[in-house]
Amino acid sequence: MKRIWQKRRERGFTLIELMVVLVIIGILGVFIVPSLMDRPDHARVSKAKAEIPQIMQALKMYKLDNGRYPSQEQGLAALRTKPSAAPAPSNWRGPYLERDPIDPWGQAYQYLNPGTHGGDVEVVSLGRDGQPGGDGLDADIGSWQQ
Repeated sequence: MKRIWQKRRERGFTLIELMVVLVIIGILGVFIVPSLMDRPDHARVSKAKAEIPQIMQALKMYKLDNGRYPSQEQGLAALRTKPSAAPAPSNWRGPYLERDPIDPWGQAYQYLNPGTHGGDVEVVSLGRDGQPGGDGLDADIGSWQQ
């Protein structure tokens, strides 16, 4: 018969077992976390690549209605409000866009008239860094790439 006051043996994790688990979690974190950290920036690049053709389509509608693209000075704002600066549009039927064209990084899309890559006009996002040029996630995203 066992004595009531006799200490029961309780099982738990040893310090070594806990250390092994922490090392495994640390190793997994080293490989998984970096791949998850840049996912939002990749999503922003995809969003910019999807928005630029929509802006280009609005520019084409503007040209169909008015016979020309907005001037460099009028810019993309001409797609939201009727420009008062010359050359005044003759048949403005806008707004051609529901909101101001802002890229996924919070910067205004750049509008070039004439375009520098062979098109009449171009729309450009300067990427994550907001500077012309760049590589990877900092690279420019333009309508000529579509």
